[in-house]
Amino acid sequence: MPELRVVLVNPKFEGNIGAVARSMANFDIDELYLVDPCPIGDDAYRRSKHGNFILDKAVTVSTVEEALAGCFLVAGTSGIVTKGDRNYARVPVPAREFAQQTFGYEEKIALVFGREDTGLLQEEVNKCDVLVTVPASDTCPILNLSHAVTIILYEMFQAASDIRRTEPADRAEKEMMFKFFEDLMDAIDYPESRRKDTAIMFRRMMGRSIPTKYEYNAIMGIFGDASKIIRNGKKWE
Repeated sequence: MPELRVVLVNPKFEGNIGAVARSMANFDIDELYLVDPCPIGDDAYRRSKHGNFILDKAVTVSTVEEALAGCFLVAGTSGIVTKGDRNYARVPVPAREFAQQTFGYEEKIALVFGREDTGLLQEEVNKCDVLVTVPASDTCPILNLSHAVTIILYEMFQAASDIRRTEPADRAEKEMMFKFFEDLMDAIDYPESRRKDTAIMFRRMMGRSIPTKYEYNAIMGIFGDASKIIRNGKKWE
C-alpha cells in the first residue's frame, strides 16, 4: 500500500476527528494533518480508542498548501458526482478504482477530506490531482466524514493484497508535464481566457489516469517536439 497522509480541512466536530483516527489505526495509517480544525478534547479521544497516538502526533496547519507539502499525489474527495463533460473539475474516480490504480506507488499520497457541511471549496478542489468518491445512493450521496475516510482507507488497504503496477511518474515529473502542456497552449496561441480551465481539465485527466514513467516520457516528448515544430515552422522528423 502507498504511504498515505489523511488531511481533514476545517473539521467542525471533534468526535469525527477521533473516529477518523480510530479508522486510520485500523488500516495502519498514522499521518494525520488538520487544517484549521475545531478544538480537540475528550470527545475526540473517546472516539479514537486505540488511535489516541494518532491524535497525539497529528499536525495542525493553517492552510491546505501546508498540509500537502511533500506529497506526490493529491486526491480530494467528493460525495457529489457531477455529470457532464464540461464539469471536468469535479468528475471523481470511485474509491476502489483509485486504490487499484495507486497500489505499489512508493511516494506519498494525500487523501483530502472537506468540511462536514460544505465539503471542499472550489479553490481547494483545484489543488487536487484527482477526485475520489464513494458510490452511494443518489437520494442520499453524502457520507459522514469518518465513514467516508474508513471506506476509502479500506479500499486502499484491500487493494494491497493482489494488485501490481509499474513505476509511476513522480510529482516533479508530472508538474513538468503540466508546464509542457501550458507551453504547448502558448505555442498554438490557445485563447488566454480558456487556458486556466483547460490546464485544470488536463490535470484532472492525468490525475485519473496516473501515468507511468514510460507514459510520462512519451507524452513529454510529444509536447516538447510539438511546441518546437509550431514555433520554428518545421515538419515532424
